[in-house]
Amino acid sequence: MEYKKFLQTKQRKHKDSGFEITKDCLNPNMFEYQKDITVIALKKGKYAVFADCGLGKTFIQIEWSKFVYLHTNKPVLILAPQEVCHQTIRERSILHFNEEIKYIENDSDIIQGINITNYEKLHKFNTAVFGGIVLDESSILKSYTGTIKQLIFEKFKDTEFKLSCTATPSPNDHMEILNQAEFLDVIKSSEALSEWFINDTMNFGGYRLKEHAKSDFYRWLCSWSCSIDCPSDLGYSDEGFILPELKTEIITVKSNSDIDKGDYLFRIPESLNATNFNKEKRYSLSERLNWVKDKVNNSKNQWVIWCETNEESEILAENIEESFEVRGATPENVRQQKVELFLNRKLKVLISKPSIFGFGLNFQNCNNCIFFGLSFSYESFYQAVKRFHRFGQNLPVNVFIVIGENEKSMIDTINIKKSKHLELKSAMKANLKKYQDLEFGIAKKFKIDYISKEFKNQNFTLINGDSCEEIKKLEDESVDFQIFSPPFSSLYIYSDSYRDMGNCRNDEEFFKQFNYLIPELKRILKTGRIIAVHCKQLVNYAGTSGMAGLRDFRGDLIRAFTAHGLSFHSEVFIWKDPVIEMQRTKAQGLLYKQLRKDSSYSRVGMPEYLLIFRKWGDRTKENPVNWKTHKNFDLPKWQDYASPCWDSHLTEQDFEFYRWLDVQQTKVLNSKIARNEKDEKHICPLQLDVIERAIEMWTNPNDVVFTPFLGIGSEIYQALKMGRRGLGIELKEEYYKQAIKFCLNVKGQELNLF
Repeated sequence: MEYKKFLQTKQRKHKDSGFEITKDCLNPNMFEYQKDITVIALKKGKYAVFADCGLGKTFIQIEWSKFVYLHTNKPVLILAPQEVCHQTIRERSILHFNEEIKYIENDSDIIQGINITNYEKLHKFNTAVFGGIVLDESSILKSYTGTIKQLIFEKFKDTEFKLSCTATPSPNDHMEILNQAEFLDVIKSSEALSEWFINDTMNFGGYRLKEHAKSDFYRWLCSWSCSIDCPSDLGYSDEGFILPELKTEIITVKSNSDIDKGDYLFRIPESLNATNFNKEKRYSLSERLNWVKDKVNNSKNQWVIWCETNEESEILAENIEESFEVRGATPENVRQQKVELFLNRKLKVLISKPSIFGFGLNFQNCNNCIFFGLSFSYESFYQAVKRFHRFGQNLPVNVFIVIGENEKSMIDTINIKKSKHLELKSAMKANLKKYQDLEFGIAKKFKIDYISKEFKNQNFTLINGDSCEEIKKLEDESVDFQIFSPPFSSLYIYSDSYRDMGNCRNDEEFFKQFNYLIPELKRILKTGRIIAVHCKQLVNYAGTSGMAGLRDFRGDLIRAFTAHGLSFHSEVFIWKDPVIEMQRTKAQGLLYKQLRKDSSYSRVGMPEYLLIFRKWGDRTKENPVNWKTHKNFDLPKWQDYASPCWDSHLTEQDFEFYRWLDVQQTKVLNSKIARNEKDEKHICPLQLDVIERAIEMWTNPNDVVFTPFLGIGSEIYQALKMGRRGLGIELKEEYYKQAIKFCLNVKGQELNLF
């Protein structure tokens, strides 16, 4: 395959598996942006709609289900929370959708057409009969190991058409997005974790999106989903979709300091946390109740009162006039009846928990709500407010938060989470905007072209560009020695370019790209000379691979080079301190407590290697490395170098300080000055000791030393110091610029380049 065509295959993009319709086939009562989303969702076949509250996900679901039924001639199922099922049927008739939607409770109820049921009844159905499945409020997939999530995956693994609908996902809850992708057969969540995420050992071992992977991740995300907060996100006018004013008032009441004071003069409140906040709230229960009674009983408006515990729910129901309490045990038919009364303004007050009524329902008929206390969940608070403050609401929404004086820290926590959520959402929206337009045909396609640069003097030449492209410009048998540390497959990503060999989804894709380079490395190397490749074995994690262990990256490199006719000449073992490795990686297998707990998980530390390959050919063309003598390279030194593990030349005092058994692992060029905020971990500069010994061993003075992965210039820097010439190629401009500065400093040259 031509190299540029290969680069195009690296672009992650979900393949279309649906069918095409035109917008004029859709219900004329739909808005244009809703029609756009429906058309592309049908074309994709398996698609997610992340749309803010009030933007009409229900209408999209109904039309999508109708056309999937007509296309497959099989019934379609919509799964939704219990109350949302009946709301969907009501809204169908209000908006003049002609399609029948039947609420079903078992297999005998299924009709040829659109069916709807709640998640709790899923186990009753033979889902093989359905041609399509819609998940309404699909954030139910958020739980990675949830029972309902696993059942959904199992029941619909072979369903041809799938649609997932929920509000715009939390920007830092990537697991919800990955679970949506796995449900839609886009990718296994474990595979996505491996490709775009990093195990953040400094953040309790959680996964976070790699900085340089963000562009690729959002580009991929937009190939199987759309995210919309308002119609203008898809280029349409926001007229009629401007939210009314949201008025939030915090009411602070006294907490009873005489309860549980023990032998003390007064009770000292505990520091509030997610474990004890319900206990602390009891001390303000009566004062909070008095305020709510006075506010609601003396009002003629409709209200929803949100509470957190059964105790609060019961006492509110006893004291609030014209109210009804909805609990988890409330029968389905009673819930439906009370919701309809409330929507028709025949019931004044609903009392419930956000976990029961806080998702999916549309209460634009009401513009007043009270939080009878809070939890620490910002999402729960946000979703509960969105039942009223959503598109279609015509009045200002009044939100009252009633808390005890000892509960103020909960407000601070919610505000901090809100601020962080808005900040991350803004960044996420900016990224999505770049690539969502590609799917809706608004913007130009992503380009892989680039402009190469070159800096050259009498001692070295450095090139800014793609090694696989730039190396083709070099002459046959023009370099004497090659030494480099290649990207370790997908372990580190140094840029968001598809030309970056570190920007690969797995080892297979890395070696496909690397194999474009190896024959060129062989071509430009002089006959009889050496290529030295620095590497290490790579780790598999249980969370992404199903089981922990090592994979033979070293062996794969050897097989790749020998497949192109290079001889595996030798290798050097580079010892690494397992204590330092444990501190940096927090690897379970290196923890002492794991040894004591279950040593079957324990492993040894991971060394590094320098793999040596030789180019064989016409021996008459060989240019021997023959500068060494008894004086400049004596026998003891040769015995030291001939060791498969290179010993260091440190003093005993240095040894006690560094505790190295090989080269100084800290003797590297300063990589920090070339890093930008997106670089993950470190640039992995090769130790100068390793480069020095390799150059001394396998080159003559004035030889040309080459690296196709220049980075910040370590190999060329060391070659120049030792009286050799240098040639290097680097893709990333920041590293290329810093490499020039380092190399110029070898000879004490001063030049203000950038």
